[in-house]
Amino acid sequence: MVDVLGGRRLVTREGALVEAEAALQNKVVALYFAAGRCAPSRDFTPLLGDFYSALVGAARQPAPFEVVFVSADGSAQEMLDFMRQQHGAWLALPFHDPYRHELKRRYDITAIPRLVILKPNGEVITSKGRKQIRERGLACFQNWVEAAEVFQNFSG
Repeated sequence: MVDVLGGRRLVTREGALVEAEAALQNKVVALYFAAGRCAPSRDFTPLLGDFYSALVGAARQPAPFEVVFVSADGSAQEMLDFMRQQHGAWLALPFHDPYRHELKRRYDITAIPRLVILKPNGEVITSKGRKQIRERGLACFQNWVEAAEVFQNFSG
């Protein structure tokens, strides 16, 4: 993820800052483009939360997976409210980081919510992460890990 988020700080829903390299190293990363005012985002976010929790939070051995929220909210307060009300324990690009707009351009985000799944080097595995989670649940993660070449014995 050094290619995509290297040198950046990410924020937790509690407001703590973390270094992107340390948090994302050797993981499949899902960039989650969404906004709290968007009904489809509010609909999908709890499903993503369950998916994340099953892989990372509640797992005996946490999977090599991290979500990074890229807000399309209208203000930092809207972003924070959405994160605190609905998000899992994943990370976010700070609202005031202008790189949010670069990521939207880079990954051709024209509608939200969108979940773009990336290899550790920033290459896209799929831009249809939301659809895959809805249709296949946890089963899609094994495909992502294999495509990402993140070698870890994962069983869902």
